[in-house]
Amino acid sequence: MATFTERMAPVLVLWLAVFLSGTWAVDKGNFKTCDQSSFCKRQRALKPGESPYRALLETMELTNTRLTLQLINDNNKVRLLLELYRLQGNMTRVKINELKPLKPRYEVPDVLIREPPTEPLSLLSQDENGVVLSLGAESQRVILSARPFRLDIMEGRDVVMSLNSRGLLAFEHLRMRKDTSQADPEAEKKEEADPAAQPEAAKEEEKDEDGMWEETFKSHTDSKPNGPSAVSLDFSLPGVEHVYGIPEHADTLRLKTTENGDPYRLYNLDVFQYELYNPMALYGAVPVMLAHNAQRTTGVFWLNAAETWVDISSNTAGKTVFGKMLDYVQGSNETPQTDVRWISESGIIDVFIMLGPTPKDVFSQYASLTGTQAFPPLAAVGYHQCRWNYNDQEDVAAVDAGFDEHDIPYDYIWLDIEHTDGKRYFTWDPHKFATPKEMLQGLSDKKRKMVAIVDPHIKVDSNYKIHNEIRSRSFYIKNKDGGDYEGWCWPGSAGYPDFTRADMRDWWASMFAYNQYEGSMENLDTWNDMNEPSVFNGPEVTMHKDAMHGAWEHRDVHNLYGFYVQMATAEGLIQRSGGVERPFVLTRAFFAGSQRYGAVWTGDNAAEWEHLKISIPMCLSLGLVGISFCGADVGGFFKSPNTELLVRWYQTGAYQPFFRAHAHLDTPRREPWLFGPENTALIREAVRQRYTLLPYWYLQFYHAHRTGEPIMRPLWVEYPEDPATFALEDEFLIGRDLLVHPVTEEGARGVTAYLPGKDQVWFDVHTFQKHNGAQNLYIPVTMSSIPVFQRGGSIIPRKIRVRRSSSCMMQDPYTLYVALNLQRTAEGELYIDDGHTFNYEKEFIHRRLSFANNVLSSVNLAPEAQFSTGSWIERIVILGASKPSKVLLKTDDGQESQVEFDFDASMSVLTLRKPGMNAGADWNVMLQ
Repeated sequence: MATFTERMAPVLVLWLAVFLSGTWAVDKGNFKTCDQSSFCKRQRALKPGESPYRALLETMELTNTRLTLQLINDNNKVRLLLELYRLQGNMTRVKINELKPLKPRYEVPDVLIREPPTEPLSLLSQDENGVVLSLGAESQRVILSARPFRLDIMEGRDVVMSLNSRGLLAFEHLRMRKDTSQADPEAEKKEEADPAAQPEAAKEEEKDEDGMWEETFKSHTDSKPNGPSAVSLDFSLPGVEHVYGIPEHADTLRLKTTENGDPYRLYNLDVFQYELYNPMALYGAVPVMLAHNAQRTTGVFWLNAAETWVDISSNTAGKTVFGKMLDYVQGSNETPQTDVRWISESGIIDVFIMLGPTPKDVFSQYASLTGTQAFPPLAAVGYHQCRWNYNDQEDVAAVDAGFDEHDIPYDYIWLDIEHTDGKRYFTWDPHKFATPKEMLQGLSDKKRKMVAIVDPHIKVDSNYKIHNEIRSRSFYIKNKDGGDYEGWCWPGSAGYPDFTRADMRDWWASMFAYNQYEGSMENLDTWNDMNEPSVFNGPEVTMHKDAMHGAWEHRDVHNLYGFYVQMATAEGLIQRSGGVERPFVLTRAFFAGSQRYGAVWTGDNAAEWEHLKISIPMCLSLGLVGISFCGADVGGFFKSPNTELLVRWYQTGAYQPFFRAHAHLDTPRREPWLFGPENTALIREAVRQRYTLLPYWYLQFYHAHRTGEPIMRPLWVEYPEDPATFALEDEFLIGRDLLVHPVTEEGARGVTAYLPGKDQVWFDVHTFQKHNGAQNLYIPVTMSSIPVFQRGGSIIPRKIRVRRSSSCMMQDPYTLYVALNLQRTAEGELYIDDGHTFNYEKEFIHRRLSFANNVLSSVNLAPEAQFSTGSWIERIVILGASKPSKVLLKTDDGQESQVEFDFDASMSVLTLRKPGMNAGADWNVMLQ
């Protein structure tokens, strides 16, 4: 009889032929629609109306930390347990589980950074219809209605959010299969004997529907041993027309209504050459949605790692501008409302309601739950050069030398799967990469680094140490019959380590030790790809849902897999340095909390203008839910960009947090100097702009790490009361102070940028031209144009001397760009540390720069922190200035000296030359 490997070999060959050809678009038939996902179809068939769930108020218990009460489904008499918590920081948590499930239901571990601290709930009133509870601040309260069960969160007289207001709460209880010969007699006895499972009256006969106990998609059958287990809940958002988040989707920033198509799907999948502007699932899933209007921002975090669908409806959807105007003229009193319904295949309902009220409050609330963006080493904020694949060590050396020859800086060169010995991760091809340490040392000598790929599918090969160790420790995920789960991926037959196990993650981390990962050095970081997980011959190119992680099915944990892979890898890089060095790990699959472990990218995009455009809303959406370190493959992974598209992509990527060029194996080489001297110069200039701004970028990463605020952010985050910003997705802010409108249209002669802020001014960073806010500004563009504006009232540090890598620039001097507002004031910050270790927690420089009353000063924001720098201030450029008669510098030792200056009257730009003070010192510059 043919072995599994022999039988599956033709399948792999066919799959690789399709994948490597790079000419096919996504085959949507490989991926389920809601109608093909039985639990989604079942739940979506429920229509809004009277909910069968009733709150049993007599079961209510209120302690200092939580309220509990039972809910009963009047149709089948099954009881649920509701838990309600008021959390610190203006949040509410709602948990719903079966009161007495046949077996435990999965609750997501490890995503929350701690058990969220609670605040007391107090009872304001109670009668037979429900209870009213105080949420403390500003007359906030929760109204719990009993029949049908419903929760309304109020502030004053306004409803902020309602739960189950449309009656779509559904909780498929675990049950025994009626016709089963494999029934568990112990569970059956429990169901018969447990009065809580059989309350009040006999259960209504529930009919089995297709897909409840077994489901087939294409050639794959899901055995569903636990039967139906879906959960669902609806949320109503009065006054809201704009909702955002729930990445990852190749769609608009503002989420669309889904009534006329599929819901948005959250199910981590390997989708190559994905389609744009649809709700299909992609590589990652963050079940967090933000709602915004001019008065308030709120958020919903649905903590469930199973396959999830999100339906969105709106009472204003489809109305034309004329229709809305007609409503206004005729005095229509219909309040805009958005309704959202979450549907998950298994687990429990565990939802965090973040009540804002500002965008930054919501970021802070979510960060308090799942943590903040990992603070990367400075080098990771620079430019990354990658392709599938650099052929050998000589190729790496030639590309590295090409950057020097063409005077283009870079920090990391990357190696894809072909660098390994036969797709065995943690190894090197013995012929092409025979002396990896020599290669890495050559890069290190130039202060450059490398990233090598380490995927989580492990070649089944008895001569491969990693496989033997995992098998001997029984660390592989099991199939439903108890054997090691095997699927097909790049190495052929592969096993999949069970990263949900802490002991497995500890072992994986230990494999990054220098004495285990032969050929590795401290300047080698890691890329985790294919970690959805990708299984070429699996259902929807992923793992069978009835595979087992210990006691839990894969269906329960699927969206966590990539999160755990990146967690274990990052921990390995930290451990190998004795806890000293900050790691850099890129992941393709992710979940809520993945921000704690590194960077993500938008996956296998294509060299098309629409893919360039979509990179902006895709990264904006990720930033809104905590994952700031985001980028897209510059140039597009599939296909070959023309020179115009390639240049425009470099210009866009230089202003996105993760800046990496990457390309498919079958595409022509596209190093930046291969497209003629004019295009080389344009790309060089874009990359150099990234490097001059590294001090500002690094400061933004520091803030993201400290606060959870996004680095690349939609304009409405800073201008929350301006409706003109609510749906903008072709421009964005970096921090508060830089506005970027990349050119993403082919053949563009101009772009129109919206400059926000009624009393704001903005300065073109290239020409220093001043523009008023609250206007649409038409900007003529040429191929060299990257429209970027600095906010009046800000101070941005730059390093003008660009060298071959970020490390080479560490001690270089700063130029401060001071953009004055209408009040002729400005503020900014300067942050400096060693750029690579965890010592930043106590050894750093953090200074406030401020300009007021014609005095520019630098004040220490962290006097307890100890760090010194050799960098100094070599130039200060003040935009919107008047000409002084003289300029005096006063340093912290009391010394005064005059500073040379130039003044351009036509542009009102004052340039102070060589003031020369240390970047870490106190000083004042006085314009007289």
